[in-house]
Amino acid sequence: MTDTPYSGDYVVIRALENGVQVNGMTRGPQTRFHHAEKLDKSEVMIAQFTEHTSAIKIRGKAVIYTRYGIVRTDEDA
Repeated sequence: MTDTPYSGDYVVIRALENGVQVNGMTRGPQTRFHHAEKLDKSEVMIAQFTEHTSAIKIRGKAVIYTRYGIVRTDEDA
């Protein structure tokens, strides 16, 4: 285990439709967008939480795989 303030966890995002938006957000005193990607249906993106990325925002139908479980954005809670 390192003594960095972030976990370094990975998430896998699989688009279920064209145009799924994935935005990386910064950490620090102000949360800002620092990276954006657009995925088409069946495309997969592997993202990591780092010292610069504290949150990932996903808009559109997608499946997100994490070590904590699987989340589908098109299902009601």
